[in-house]
Amino acid sequence: MADLAKGSKKLLNAWAFYDWANSVYTLTIASAVFPIFFEALFSDRDHYIDVFGLNLKNSALISFVTAAAFLLVACMSPLLSGIADYVGNKKSFMKFFCYLGALSCMGLYWFNLENIYIGLAFYFLGLIGYWGSLVFYNSYLPDIAFVEQQDKVSAKGYSLGYIGSVILLIINLAMIMKPKLFGITGTEGEAAMKAMRYSFVMVGVWWILFSQYTYYFLPKGNKNGDSKMTQHVVFNGFRELKKVWFLLQQNIPLKRYLGSFFVYSMAVQTVMLVATYFGAQEIAWSSKAESTTGLIICILIIQLVAVLGAFLTSRASAKFGNIPTLIVINCIWAVICGLAFFITLPIHFYVMATIVGLVMGGIQALSRSTYSKLLPETKDTASFFSFFDVAEKIGIVIGMLVYGIIDQITGSPRLAIVFLAAFFVVGILLLKRVPKNSALN
Repeated sequence: MADLAKGSKKLLNAWAFYDWANSVYTLTIASAVFPIFFEALFSDRDHYIDVFGLNLKNSALISFVTAAAFLLVACMSPLLSGIADYVGNKKSFMKFFCYLGALSCMGLYWFNLENIYIGLAFYFLGLIGYWGSLVFYNSYLPDIAFVEQQDKVSAKGYSLGYIGSVILLIINLAMIMKPKLFGITGTEGEAAMKAMRYSFVMVGVWWILFSQYTYYFLPKGNKNGDSKMTQHVVFNGFRELKKVWFLLQQNIPLKRYLGSFFVYSMAVQTVMLVATYFGAQEIAWSSKAESTTGLIICILIIQLVAVLGAFLTSRASAKFGNIPTLIVINCIWAVICGLAFFITLPIHFYVMATIVGLVMGGIQALSRSTYSKLLPETKDTASFFSFFDVAEKIGIVIGMLVYGIIDQITGSPRLAIVFLAAFFVVGILLLKRVPKNSALN
């Protein structure tokens, strides 16, 4: 383990590289291959399945399971981050969730409708692992970077994530479209499904392998107490949460920013999580093969354009300020959701994917760094960042539930996507209430 000074280039690069390691989960599992794989399981039946004593639409089922996972993460992350700050071992927590997520991805290899509960458990635990590790990863930002470095290194992390995940997705795409070249046997449909299952295993291996570089250079964490795990330490997590809550009441800019982030983030994350399911069911593809290829191409477009989007957003925030830039990005998101109701053709989906890519990377990177800039001087960064993550997770729970309920009732997600536009509008109004600050406005 290396001991590097705060702000050092090698330390910043090592931190950002975790995005390279873990972003394959968001691309392959959350956005691209797994949604297509899950939809393909229902190709010889309707979109409904009897599960948990209910007859649920497949995309609504995934929405509800996703919401449950995020609710659990939201409940446990403040406690875990408080403990991690107290005993000074947040890197160990980050590793645990990383390995949980990676191994669960590998477990998706055995996902099938006959044993749906086991498959959903792996999907559920994959979400827990990914988002749990991000609680601690994000909390490192103010520890390893000075304020003037945070926007740039945050954007660099997302850019590395997009590039790394695209590399693996291209390999997976080649496996799915040309399985015989990789020695994958069976009929065309069977071989493609096998290739998708192999891609889940590859995600887990990639995630574990490349995260080792980050773990080698990241510090163990700021130690604020003895390292003995006692009942006092466990309850200290709740005390840290209470302390941060009171500090938020005194920090009006941070409190108001968190309010706006809570609202618009629920829409951003929901759109990102359901976009492929929407495209698979609502776009008039000419064939199943075109649907699979088209959806993955759209995801690739989003990822590649997002690199440019994160860079342009970083430049825009430096020139115009964080809050004004976030307001403009939210306006674009609101328009996208409104137009989604009318798109039916593949070309529409490709154009929409390009626009989404530009604003997706930007809003994520800038939201993270804006929050970091507003934090008071403290060593308890994990506790503060748990609030950031809780706001995001509870928002996702609400967003996914709204999407799932509307999808289940109407049989179509179009109205659900349009409804999300309202969250962006409210987010814009709340961002305007954040007091002016020389670093943000």
